[in-house]
Amino acid sequence: MLRLPFLFIATGITGFTLFHLTSLLSLADWIGDPVRGPTGWFNIHLIILGWATMIAMGAVYQLIHVILQSKIFSERLAYVHYGCFTAGVCGLLYGFIKGEVAWIAGFAVLALIGLLLFAFNVIYTLWRAEQWNAITLSTACAVLYLALTGLSGMGMGLNFALNAWSGLHERMFGAHIWLGTLGWFGLLITGFSYKMLPMFYLAHSFPARLSYVTLGLWNAGVLMGAASFLFDWGFWAKWTALLFLVLALLAYNVHLAQIRKHRHKRHPGAGIVWSLNSCRAIALFAISALIYTAFYPQAFGSAELVTAAGWIYLGGWASFMILCYLSKIVPFLWWTQKYGPQVGKPGIPTMAALLGDNGVNLGLTGIAFSLLLLFAGLLFGLPFLTLVGGLGFSLFSLGYISLIALVFTK
Repeated sequence: MLRLPFLFIATGITGFTLFHLTSLLSLADWIGDPVRGPTGWFNIHLIILGWATMIAMGAVYQLIHVILQSKIFSERLAYVHYGCFTAGVCGLLYGFIKGEVAWIAGFAVLALIGLLLFAFNVIYTLWRAEQWNAITLSTACAVLYLALTGLSGMGMGLNFALNAWSGLHERMFGAHIWLGTLGWFGLLITGFSYKMLPMFYLAHSFPARLSYVTLGLWNAGVLMGAASFLFDWGFWAKWTALLFLVLALLAYNVHLAQIRKHRHKRHPGAGIVWSLNSCRAIALFAISALIYTAFYPQAFGSAELVTAAGWIYLGGWASFMILCYLSKIVPFLWWTQKYGPQVGKPGIPTMAALLGDNGVNLGLTGIAFSLLLLFAGLLFGLPFLTLVGGLGFSLFSLGYISLIALVFTK
């Protein structure tokens, strides 16, 4: 079973490396541009599908086994999913580079098939296990939103080709982005935190009520936001969706503090400490956005501010959280695979020896500082600062992911 998460992690690391290499070669000049256009589509799909979603799928396969103490419904189906999704994403990216509509359409279908196979395999596994709690419910909702994101993306593609539903394309685009970013990544990260944080802090007997509150509020924000785009509701519907998400983030941060309060391990590792800082930072940003948009409703329609907000959420929280958790997941998986059968024999390294905490801390500090420069450049319309932040982000990211990849050589 361990080989399956390794496949996704190795492919995700390759996608992450390719994204930052292409960003460096282009001197990060695409970052401040709207995502619509071949270059923007290529980069966004590479980082979201080729990196973040690829890693997230591998994490689901691994953690669902830990959470349920049972195997996934069909491991063979999971390999078919990997093949379809990986080939689909590669073909889709090639289609964006070449501007070949037929390639884009064909491989988008293949990627969607892989995505739906994943959704079926995970949902059916959870359904059979009948162990419903905040973790499994969050995972099920996240996977459901991922499937809806894929289907809405396919709907947009059909609409583009057939021009059948004029006026609907823009609304579907908003719902597609909202479901994929807030629904899939948001609920998966928060849900898995309820399992992973207590593991790394060795925390027990903490109250779980706020994890359900977070789950309910986050779902309310996702559904309200998606509906507001799909049915073209006005400003207050979108603002209310943002309000639900702010309340969810506040409840989530209080719950994380409760877990930390009940810890039996003082230092869980630099990656986990940085993940907590990232959760506090995204809550502060969301509160600021809620207040700002209450006074300046037109911000919802500003392409520049929406681009900046997208970078802050996806780059500063979703992707950053994945990087933080990889510092624990990769050494754990590799140590279990390579050294697990040899436990007790002399010369076996400890899990902590596979990845030094100082390197993790240095890498994440560099990424966080570069992202702050990037965000400031985007928010205040300063191209030079955006350029410096973007280049620093890619350089530190490549250094950090190299540290993670080197674990496989130890």
